[in-house]
This record gives sequence, C-alpha cells and structure tokens, in this order.
Amino acid sequence: MSESKLPWEGGCRCGGVRFKVSAPPLLTMACHCTGCQRMTASAFSLSVAIPSEGFAVTKGEPVIGGLHGATRHYFCPHCMSWMFTRPEGMDWFVNVRATMLDDPSWFAPFIETWTSERLPWATTPAVHSYETLPPMEAYEGLLEEYRKQAGSPVA
Repeated sequence: MSESKLPWEGGCRCGGVRFKVSAPPLLTMACHCTGCQRMTASAFSLSVAIPSEGFAVTKGEPVIGGLHGATRHYFCPHCMSWMFTRPEGMDWFVNVRATMLDDPSWFAPFIETWTSERLPWATTPAVHSYETLPPMEAYEGLLEEYRKQAGSPVA
C-alpha cells in the first residue's frame, strides 16, 4: 500500500454514487458480526477507516440503510450497494467498504472484530483479532502500529 497514490476513487456497482478518498487510511478491518454478514450476504464486511476530512461523495446522493440507527450505513439508492458507514459517536472517521474502491487490490484487514460471531470456516489474514471490538484504550496503539506497518500513501 505504501506505493499507492492518493487520491483514491470509488463507487457503487451501478456508478450512480461516487466518492473520493484524499487522506491515508487509519486502519483496515474485517467485521464478522451477524449484522455485517446479513448486510453483505457474506461471511464478513471489509472496511477502510478514513479520516472524515479525507472522504467526500463526488456524485449522487447516498441513502441511509441498515437499521437506520445512530450508526449510519450509506447505500446507493439505485443498486443498493453498501458503500460506507459513519459509526455512532466517532464522527472523526468514515468506514468505507474496501471493495467499493476502484482498486482494492492492496487491501488486507489489519484487525478483525466480532470473531465471537464468526462463521466457523471464515478466516482472514488480520494481525489482531477481537471477540467483540478492541477496547477504546487499544485504538491509539493499533492506529500507530497500522501506520508503521502500512506506510503512508503519497498524497
């Protein structure tokens, strides 16, 4: 990933909603929770945490889907692709679905969460695994370790 050049672009399956990433990722993740399993129709969701100021929708108007709660999941209103999430109480970053990037080939999850709900056969190459979420006090160290391991994409 250190060879990647920002900005990155991405969008939904039909192209109706597009976005731009102009800041390096804070962390990459796989979430095994049953909510993510059901929203992706897969074993887990893949996310790239992007600082909020480094993320912008450039085309279209995404709509809120999922449970419509305090954590807001955004979808394309036409093809219903789950594109990104704004987690409750954490407005400083956006969780972009990694496979919505035009080039997700560099992506690998650094952490995996909700392994207590993981399907028995589902594995990832994540460096750190958590039965639920990492404790809040662990995030500073995880972000620093990810930054050192990943390098910084060129802006």
